[in-house]
Amino acid sequence: TTVAADALSGFRAHEGVAPAYSPSSPSAQGWSGWQQWAAPATQTAQIIPGLNDRSARVEPEFVAPEFGTHQSPITSHSDLDLPLGAARAQLHGTYIVAQTRDGLVVVDQHAAHERLVYERMKAQMAEGSVTRQALLAPEVVELDPAEAERVASRADELAELGLIVEAFGAGAVLVRETPALLGDTDVQGLIRDIADDLAEHGAALSLKERMAEVCGTMACHGSVRAGRVLSAPEMNALLRQMEATPHSGQCNHGRPTYVELKLGDLEKLFGRR
Repeated sequence: TTVAADALSGFRAHEGVAPAYSPSSPSAQGWSGWQQWAAPATQTAQIIPGLNDRSARVEPEFVAPEFGTHQSPITSHSDLDLPLGAARAQLHGTYIVAQTRDGLVVVDQHAAHERLVYERMKAQMAEGSVTRQALLAPEVVELDPAEAERVASRADELAELGLIVEAFGAGAVLVRETPALLGDTDVQGLIRDIADDLAEHGAALSLKERMAEVCGTMACHGSVRAGRVLSAPEMNALLRQMEATPHSGQCNHGRPTYVELKLGDLEKLFGRR
């Protein structure tokens, strides 16, 4: 794809640089020392049983550390055959690296989750059954008097979208409930963005008529932020949800949510092809 091609163009092979590490064979002195080993004196062997037995040359097996609550970071081999594969790592608290049967996938976790929340909110709003969550303590959001009036005047419409607000003095609104899909959202930022949206469009269209835009605004505040560390189960759950969600390949702003590199592309990067 074009995106994959652009990603590949960002990689450059480092030529003329000596490798930082290369495996080497045992030195002649070390090998001959092992070959010429002699059993210790009988008296010493009696003090330390087994000392007069030659040790075998055993290479220790690599044991991968456990990943979060997973029994192992290695998921089922069948996951490799899924479109987005199995999560293997998280980079910079922002990108999920997944392995597929014939390559790898890099996912922008914020962009991907934003799209998932957006699609779910659209479905709930279309059905008129947006699930709400009550805040432990109602939150006061201070705005300009004109902004506060605009938001409060749309309280009934906002309630249908899962947001319960009411006027609170001349320059503020009180938020009591938010859409459950948003989780622990930034209420202050959400209300201010909605106020900006209302100021831009005025009363030309109802919020339901601009449902896609409103969903996008809310979804941005309810998505997993860049910088949040995810566990292996969380990363794999996100991948599976993306596979089951329409249009999950693009975020709400039209940017890609993931790029895929085939094994053949990786082999070209390292001069294997």
